[in-house]
Amino acid sequence: MSIELTSNAIRNIRATMESQHMAGLRVGVQGGGCSGLSYVVRYEQRPPRESDNVFEKEGARVFIDPKSLKYLEGMVLDYHESLMERGFRFDNPNAAKSCGCGTSFTPVQ
Repeated sequence: MSIELTSNAIRNIRATMESQHMAGLRVGVQGGGCSGLSYVVRYEQRPPRESDNVFEKEGARVFIDPKSLKYLEGMVLDYHESLMERGFRFDNPNAAKSCGCGTSFTPVQ
Protein backbone atom coordinates (compact mmCIF):
# COMPACT_ATOMS: atom_id res chain seq x y z
CA MET A 1 0.00 0.00 0.00
CA SER A 2 1.32 3.41 -0.87
CA ILE A 3 0.70 7.02 -1.65
CA GLU A 4 2.80 9.33 -3.79
CA LEU A 5 4.12 12.76 -2.82
CA THR A 6 4.99 15.33 -5.48
CA SER A 7 8.17 17.38 -5.16
CA ASN A 8 6.06 20.42 -4.18
CA ALA A 9 4.36 18.42 -1.41
CA ILE A 10 7.71 17.10 -0.18
CA ARG A 11 9.21 20.59 -0.03
CA ASN A 12 6.22 22.03 1.86
CA ILE A 13 5.93 19.16 4.35
CA ARG A 14 9.65 19.09 5.06
CA ALA A 15 9.88 22.89 5.46
CA THR A 16 6.93 22.94 7.87
CA MET A 17 8.28 19.97 9.83
CA GLU A 18 11.62 21.74 10.26
CA SER A 19 10.38 25.27 10.97
CA GLN A 20 7.49 24.27 13.26
CA HIS A 21 9.19 21.23 14.85
CA MET A 22 6.48 18.86 13.67
CA ALA A 23 6.72 15.06 13.44
CA GLY A 24 4.80 14.84 10.17
CA LEU A 25 1.62 15.53 8.25
CA ARG A 26 -1.53 13.57 9.12
CA VAL A 27 -3.88 12.90 6.22
CA GLY A 28 -7.20 11.14 6.61
CA VAL A 29 -10.87 11.14 5.77
CA GLN A 30 -14.02 11.69 7.79
CA GLY A 31 -17.71 11.60 7.00
CA GLY A 32 -19.19 14.86 5.74
CA GLY A 33 -18.73 17.49 3.10
CA CYS A 34 -20.61 17.99 -0.16
CA SER A 35 -19.80 14.53 -1.54
CA GLY A 36 -19.82 12.19 1.47
CA LEU A 37 -16.23 12.07 2.75
CA SER A 38 -13.99 15.02 3.56
CA TYR A 39 -10.21 15.11 3.58
CA VAL A 40 -8.53 15.90 6.89
CA VAL A 41 -5.03 17.40 6.82
CA ARG A 42 -3.07 18.63 9.84
CA TYR A 43 0.48 18.67 11.11
CA GLU A 44 1.32 16.52 14.12
CA GLN A 45 3.79 17.36 16.86
CA ARG A 46 3.69 13.84 18.25
CA PRO A 47 5.16 10.74 16.64
CA PRO A 48 2.82 8.52 14.63
CA ARG A 49 0.42 6.21 16.44
CA GLU A 50 1.35 2.55 16.53
CA SER A 51 -1.47 1.70 14.10
CA ASP A 52 -0.61 4.47 11.59
CA ASN A 53 0.79 3.81 8.15
CA VAL A 54 3.82 6.05 7.74
CA PHE A 55 5.00 7.18 4.32
CA GLU A 56 8.34 8.93 4.15
CA LYS A 57 10.07 10.40 1.14
CA GLU A 58 13.12 12.67 1.19
CA GLY A 59 12.48 13.59 4.83
CA ALA A 60 8.76 14.35 4.43
CA ARG A 61 6.59 12.14 6.64
CA VAL A 62 2.88 11.45 6.17
CA PHE A 63 0.75 9.54 8.69
CA ILE A 64 -2.48 7.81 7.64
CA ASP A 65 -4.73 5.79 9.95
CA PRO A 66 -5.77 2.32 8.72
CA LYS A 67 -9.44 3.23 8.15
CA SER A 68 -8.54 6.24 6.00
CA LEU A 69 -5.93 4.35 4.00
CA LYS A 70 -8.54 2.26 2.19
CA TYR A 71 -9.94 5.52 0.75
CA LEU A 72 -6.51 7.07 0.05
CA GLU A 73 -4.54 4.11 -1.30
CA GLY A 74 -2.77 5.08 -4.51
CA MET A 75 -3.42 8.81 -4.22
CA VAL A 76 -1.00 11.52 -5.27
CA LEU A 77 -0.61 14.35 -2.75
CA ASP A 78 0.45 17.66 -4.26
CA TYR A 79 0.93 21.16 -2.89
CA HIS A 80 -0.15 24.16 -4.94
CA GLU A 81 0.47 27.84 -4.27
CA SER A 82 -0.81 30.80 -6.28
CA LEU A 83 -1.95 34.38 -5.69
CA MET A 84 -5.48 33.16 -4.98
CA GLU A 85 -4.91 29.96 -3.02
CA ARG A 86 -2.45 27.60 -1.46
CA GLY A 87 -2.79 24.15 -0.02
CA PHE A 88 -2.68 20.44 -0.60
CA ARG A 89 -4.42 18.85 -3.57
CA PHE A 90 -5.48 15.23 -3.85
CA ASP A 91 -5.45 13.10 -6.98
CA ASN A 92 -7.37 10.19 -5.53
CA PRO A 93 -8.12 7.10 -7.66
CA ASN A 94 -10.68 6.03 -5.03
CA ALA A 95 -12.90 9.05 -5.66
CA ALA A 96 -15.88 8.44 -7.95
CA LYS A 97 -16.57 12.19 -7.93
CA SER A 98 -15.39 15.26 -6.02
CA CYS A 99 -17.03 18.48 -4.99
CA GLY A 100 -16.11 21.70 -6.79
CA CYS A 101 -13.65 22.85 -4.14
CA GLY A 102 -11.87 19.48 -3.98
CA THR A 103 -12.17 19.02 -0.21
CA SER A 104 -14.68 16.16 -0.29
CA PHE A 105 -15.38 13.15 -2.48
CA THR A 106 -17.68 10.21 -3.07
CA PRO A 107 -15.74 6.95 -2.81
CA VAL A 108 -15.76 4.35 -5.57
CA GLN A 109 -18.21 1.60 -4.62
